[in-house]
Amino acid sequence: MSRALKIVNVVGARPNYMKVAPIYRAMQEYPEIQPCIVHTGQHYDHAMSDLFFNQLELPEPHYHLGVGSASHGEQTGKIMIAFEPILAELKPDVVVVVGDVNSTIACGLVATKMGIRLAHVEAGLRSFDRTMPEEINRVMTDQISDYLFTTEASAHENLKMEGIKKGKIFFVGNVMIDSLLRHRKKAAGGDALRNLGLEPNNYVLVTLHRPSNVDDRDMLVQLISALCDLSEKVPVVFPLHPRTRSRVQAFGLEDMFNRSHGFVLTEPLGYLDFVQCMDNALVVVTDSGGVQEESTVLGVPCITVRDNTERPVTVSEGTNVVVGRNPTRLLEEAFRVLRGEGKKGRVPALWDGSAAERIVRILVEEDRAESSLGGGRDYVPR
Repeated sequence: MSRALKIVNVVGARPNYMKVAPIYRAMQEYPEIQPCIVHTGQHYDHAMSDLFFNQLELPEPHYHLGVGSASHGEQTGKIMIAFEPILAELKPDVVVVVGDVNSTIACGLVATKMGIRLAHVEAGLRSFDRTMPEEINRVMTDQISDYLFTTEASAHENLKMEGIKKGKIFFVGNVMIDSLLRHRKKAAGGDALRNLGLEPNNYVLVTLHRPSNVDDRDMLVQLISALCDLSEKVPVVFPLHPRTRSRVQAFGLEDMFNRSHGFVLTEPLGYLDFVQCMDNALVVVTDSGGVQEESTVLGVPCITVRDNTERPVTVSEGTNVVVGRNPTRLLEEAFRVLRGEGKKGRVPALWDGSAAERIVRILVEEDRAESSLGGGRDYVPR
């Protein structure tokens, strides 16, 4: 009887849930795979996490490290300390990390130092901005990974330029889109628009949370002022990320939202509610990487308030326009959409809802090949 293939899937922050859910589900289709979910607790809100896990059909994590928020260095260290004994206990064959959060690099480092094969989902994405902590996490994780699963052609080129061997790189598509396509119909039947008093295709959806936008008071004031101007023409729906809400309060900016009747401020939305709001928006204004991808598939114009994007296919093929941290350009592009001149796009290759199945099939095939060559899967620390 062949041994089971033990795989640990790591989640740390809310965007990870949408990426791990389809992968875990695909693993359950293989009798030889024993999948496990470890939640580091990097970002954790009990109510919202439970809601996301339920809506995405994810089981309760098998292990919860409960690390919580901290500085980048402290948080990364705490995750590594808490994750190592889990791997020592489970002795998995593969650890799967997704995206670019601190949990990604922390758990990746522990796995590779313990001689456990590492798979990175969303490998090779680059903003080429080393001031972004996420960029450091992406680059470092790719350098230590055994399997690099990419979402777009630019990622392949980036990895090759960084000296990654071609045999480690696999173009599989986008697991975020797997979740989006699976749940889009269910989201459409929800009550989010009715509860928020919105009409389809007659509002702007905003998500802002990047430190470069919300930690700088002058920048945040300029962005809110621009959104206030926009809300005079069309309702602006703004689910406030916890970081953004804390900065608005700390900077004393609450009254800025009261100057316009067109603002709809709300707490962070559950996954299905957010998908419904995004799918019916006239335009999305964001600094989120995942929203750039999802809006492209939904065919909704997207305005990215950043100086760069690590997801260039959303610009070259999708609906995304990067306007920089420039409120004037933000308004110009938004008014262009209001005039019916918003950017059109197409769905990138392999963003078809089957990326997770490709990933899991490759992991199984690679494991069989490793076994046939005499490569053991026993836990052997380096």
